[in-house]
Amino acid sequence: MIAPPPAVILAGGRARRMGGGDKVLLDLCGKPLLAHVIDRMQPQCGEMAISANGDATRFAAFGLPVLPDAVPDFPGPLAGILAGMEWAAARGAKVVISVAGDTPFLPATLIQALAEVAGPDGLALAAERVGENTRTHPVIGQWPVSLRHPLHEALLRGERKIMPFAQAHGARTTLFDADDTAFLNINTPQDLSRAVSAR
Repeated sequence: MIAPPPAVILAGGRARRMGGGDKVLLDLCGKPLLAHVIDRMQPQCGEMAISANGDATRFAAFGLPVLPDAVPDFPGPLAGILAGMEWAAARGAKVVISVAGDTPFLPATLIQALAEVAGPDGLALAAERVGENTRTHPVIGQWPVSLRHPLHEALLRGERKIMPFAQAHGARTTLFDADDTAFLNINTPQDLSRAVSAR
């Protein structure tokens, strides 16, 4: 039996529209957003880590390693994905799963569905049907750790957007059926209220 892949939770977002601080530590129904994400991912993945900069002790209660960016100037989620790739590669994994720390209702079949599209060592990003359209969620995906060197070079060149990098490396899309909350990410007080209602 193949061991489930490790996952990195991207937790670098700031709650600027909700008073500041770490967005993933905002309370949702009695526990932090990050705890909801961990609960969703734990049955699906192997080891987990948190991608975040600054004082790691603020995440001590979760008992997971905290991975700072390996490149300077806080270049966004791609740097967190790179940190996750390097961490996963050091554990002998072929891929790492990336998820957003502010997305508390991730599908229970996320990792299985990504692997079905990309294979055990390919690149796939999550997407959902929205009416007649498709919305891709580029921070949620399966990443081959073999891309860590090209990604590091891309970041040093100033690349910051996930989609162009992913598309240049053959990313496939894993399409999930429409669900009002599966990929709901919390950016505003209204989003948080919607998440409370969905619980």
